[in-house]
Amino acid sequence: MAATTEQEGRDRTAGRRPRPKRGPVAGTFAVIGELLITAGLVLGLFVVYSLWWTNVIADKEAHKQADQVRKHWAQAPPAGQDGKAPSFDTKDGIGFLHVPSMKNGEVLIKKGTGVPVLNQGVAGYYTKPVKSALPWDKTGNVTLAAHRDGHGAKFHNIHKVKVGDPIVVETRDVWYVYKVYKILPSTSKYNVNVIQQIPKESGKTKPGRYLTLTTCTPMYTSDYRYIVWSQLVRTQKVDKNRTPPPELR
Repeated sequence: MAATTEQEGRDRTAGRRPRPKRGPVAGTFAVIGELLITAGLVLGLFVVYSLWWTNVIADKEAHKQADQVRKHWAQAPPAGQDGKAPSFDTKDGIGFLHVPSMKNGEVLIKKGTGVPVLNQGVAGYYTKPVKSALPWDKTGNVTLAAHRDGHGAKFHNIHKVKVGDPIVVETRDVWYVYKVYKILPSTSKYNVNVIQQIPKESGKTKPGRYLTLTTCTPMYTSDYRYIVWSQLVRTQKVDKNRTPPPELR
């Protein structure tokens, strides 16, 4: 009869079966399992950071910048007294975007669509590859982009926008009211035709006063672009109480 080890003797004395020795293969799988669990936790934390914490940071920064813009508006002299177009194109922002069907509140509009700009939780107007018009231009296409997920996710609910819905741009002196006339749920990220000054892909063939929203799609990816086209239907002068137009009430 083979001699038992000291450990086996103790196990039998205690009424327990001897613990099997862990072979090299089992040990390897155990290590891999622990690594996978750790990787899963790290990935989970990254998702929380990307989809929640970046929103918190961006929203805080956007609110701060929005307050600064409104402060500047209150301090600036009346625009247009010299007969020229209002000068709102400042580094702080040109105004605010309101899209009731997206339920995203007011969104500050700033110059540029690069990551440093959009990560501030704002909507940016294109400077390239096709330069955006501005709301007060007599003709052209005001082309805007914003994140759909993370960093404020101002266009997260763009899929809830329907044809006929209003889109309003608020500047210091004028409310610009647009009406959605066409939606393109998916197109190539390289399709610059959707932001042309005459958006022919939307069916338009003549100069007008358009506004286009662009963002990534599907959700949580950046593979394609979601496009919403709208056209100016009227303007409304801002009164002393900044009473919003009926479309926003």
